[in-house]
Amino acid sequence: MRKTHLIVAVLLLGRLLTLPHVATPAFAQEGTKTWKTIEELSPDERAPLDLRMDTPRDPAIPYLPAEPYPFTPPYTAEELGYLAFELDTLRPRFSHIWLSVVQSMTSDGYILTTLKNNTAILYFPTDGIASLLRLPAGTQYMRAFSQFTNPPESDGDQQLWFEYRTDLTFTKKQDRYTYRPGLRRIRRQPQPRREDRFPNNAQSFDDLQGRDPWEFSWKVLGTDVLHSTVRFPTTRPTVPITRQDGSIHEQDTTTLKVMGDTYPAYTPQGGVACYVVESIPRPEWLPNYYCSKLIYWIDKELFCPLRIEQYDAEGKLRLVAERLERSEYPEDGRRGYTPLIVHYWALDLDLMTAGFHDYHRKVNWLDDNWEAYFNPEFLRRGWFLSPYKSRAQVDYPEQFYLRPRLYPEKFPEHRRIELTPEVAARVAAQEQAGRLVFEVHENGKQ
Repeated sequence: MRKTHLIVAVLLLGRLLTLPHVATPAFAQEGTKTWKTIEELSPDERAPLDLRMDTPRDPAIPYLPAEPYPFTPPYTAEELGYLAFELDTLRPRFSHIWLSVVQSMTSDGYILTTLKNNTAILYFPTDGIASLLRLPAGTQYMRAFSQFTNPPESDGDQQLWFEYRTDLTFTKKQDRYTYRPGLRRIRRQPQPRREDRFPNNAQSFDDLQGRDPWEFSWKVLGTDVLHSTVRFPTTRPTVPITRQDGSIHEQDTTTLKVMGDTYPAYTPQGGVACYVVESIPRPEWLPNYYCSKLIYWIDKELFCPLRIEQYDAEGKLRLVAERLERSEYPEDGRRGYTPLIVHYWALDLDLMTAGFHDYHRKVNWLDDNWEAYFNPEFLRRGWFLSPYKSRAQVDYPEQFYLRPRLYPEKFPEHRRIELTPEVAARVAAQEQAGRLVFEVHENGKQ
C-alpha cells in the first residue's frame, strides 16, 4: 500500500511542474527557466556583484565589512546579507504601531489558535541599521509592547520586549516581561532558545527576531525571478485590510503583488528580479546551530528578502518562509516597506504559520512619554494603545494560504528537497485544486 501511495505521489509531483495553476497566472511562468548560476551570468549581470570571498574588514569592528553601510555596488555576498537584514525582521525599523493576526494550519485541516495583537514598536535609531551596526554590544536599540485581544482567554495579556545589539561577548538578544490580568503579576521571562518553535507554530525565535548577518558567512549562488510568493486559494477572493486611519477595505486577493503596487522594478512579466544568496553559520558564532545553511532570495532593487529557505543539520530543506510586501511610507524609500503577510511552512510537520500585518501607523514615541508606555509597570494598567483589531483572519481551513512552491529545478546542487509520500501527495493535490486538500486517496483523488 505504501509503495502504491509513493508512486501516486511521484506521478502527481511530476504533473505539478507542467500543469498551469488555477489560482494565479504566475504559475505559468514556471515553464520558463528564470534562474541563473554565477557561471551563467553575463558580464553586465555580474557587474553589480563583487564575488570575492575575502573582503576588507572594518578596523574598529573587525567582523563588519570595511565599507560603511549602506554600501555601493559592486556588492559582496556579505553586503547583500546586511542590506537584507534591514528588512528581514517582521517589525519595520521605525517607531510605529501595527496589528497582527497569526494562525497555524495542520496537515489534517485544523486551524490552531487565532492569535491577534496590537504591537507598538519603539525604535531608537533614526536611520535604520546604519547606526545600529556601530552601537556597542549590549546597547538596547528597540522595545516592543504587544497587547493581545484574541483568543478570548488571552484578551488583555501583554508582553514587553527589550532588544539588544549583540556580538561574541554579549549574546543576549532580549529581555522579556509578561503580564496576565488573572494573575495580576508581572513576570520576567528568559528569552527562548533560538531554535525553539513557538507553541502551535512553524516559526522559531530566530525567524521572528531576525538573524544577525555577522554570525554567518555569505556566498552568491546566482539570480532568479520570483513571480509570486504568498498565495491565496481560489476559495478566498478578498481579504479585509485595515488602513492607517482605522478604516477597512476589501482587497481583491488576485491583485496583490509580491512587492505591492508601487514597486518600481517589476519585470515586463510582473516578476521580481532577485539575487540568490547562501548563508552558512560561522562555527565560532553559532556552534551546532540548528540550520546548516539558509538560502535567501533578495530583490535586486530594494534588497528585501522575499523567500528564505532553511536546511537542517543533514542538509535537507526543513522550512520555507515567504512574504508579501508593500510600501506604506514612500517618503522613506526602502525602509518604508512593511510586510503584509509572512508565511512559514515546516516541511517535517507539514505545518504552516501565517502572520498578517496591517495598520502600520507611525508614532513618534520618543516625543510621547515613551518611558511610561514602554515600561514593565505600565503592563498593570491594561491601557490599550490602539482601539483597532485586524480582521484578516482565516475563518475556514479551505481558505488558508497555499503551501509555498518548492522549485526543485532551481540550483539543484545547493538545494536538497525530500518530502514524505503523504506530504508530496498533498502538495500535488493542492496545486491541482487551487486550495488546500487534506485527504488524498491512493488513486490520487481527493
